[in-house]
Amino acid sequence: MINKSSITIFIVLILVTAFKPLKESNTTKAAYKMQDFVIDISKYARSIDSNFIVIPQNGPELAFEKINTNGKFKTTYLNAIDGIAVEDLFYNGKPKIDKYRLQMLRKLQVEKQVMVSDFITESAALEAVKKQSSKEGFLLYPRVNTNEHYHEIPEVVPNENSNDILKLNDAKNYLYLINPKNIKTKNTYIKAIKDTNFDMITIDLFFNDEPLTAKDLEQLKTKANGGKRLIISYMNIGAAENWRYYWNRNWRLNNPIWLKKKYVGYEDEFYVQFWHDDWKKIIYGNSESYLKKILDAGFDGVFLDNVEAYYFLYNK
Repeated sequence: MINKSSITIFIVLILVTAFKPLKESNTTKAAYKMQDFVIDISKYARSIDSNFIVIPQNGPELAFEKINTNGKFKTTYLNAIDGIAVEDLFYNGKPKIDKYRLQMLRKLQVEKQVMVSDFITESAALEAVKKQSSKEGFLLYPRVNTNEHYHEIPEVVPNENSNDILKLNDAKNYLYLINPKNIKTKNTYIKAIKDTNFDMITIDLFFNDEPLTAKDLEQLKTKANGGKRLIISYMNIGAAENWRYYWNRNWRLNNPIWLKKKYVGYEDEFYVQFWHDDWKKIIYGNSESYLKKILDAGFDGVFLDNVEAYYFLYNK
């Protein structure tokens, strides 16, 4: 015969089991760490320049609590950034709208500027993508068939203007130029950018392994038509690149331990455990860090690439 006390204990055990929180996956835990990483990068930069602009690329789901895109925004993350950039939203070598990310970005557009860079291989599709992006209120950088990897300066500047661009929301267009492979000298590179009327320019801190200086940047901060513009530096925070100044030629996969996974499609890059102290020291927080070099050069902000590394560390 089962007594009442035993029944009560049995019911309590069932209830405890039923409402026990599900164990979070490695991917989810890594997502939280990436949120913290971006927030800490922003705090450090803004402790030096309070107006410093921070734009993560891809991973828009990081802007939500518990990475639940149907839930609330993660306020501390949103406060740490000025905009959200994504690649290949409407067109990825072929017409294909990413409805999942579009749904997220429509919510985020209310809070932050959304920037899109689509790889558009058919000239006939260009106007359609421009209309779609404009309708959503997104800032578009269309990469045409010859510019998949951001190495060209387009001849046409969309929504060209002579306005002074003092913050991200002022921008009507932008240039994304991080692989200027057809430009041979730094002087030619500086002049080519200087002679454009793009409102905002995302470029690398380095040209042929030589860091740009404050003097170089000063030449770029005025458009050809006289209006002021923003200069943003690219920085990869989710993958290590073996041509960078910080790379040790003795490094191999898993040596150091935080160099964790090959980046498929980019043989010179490796996904990292970005929460490891050694990697964080490379990125921010000290006078020799990558971000401090960007700040010292006089950039207006930073473009954080591969924030979605939190996912690819554990998934295809």
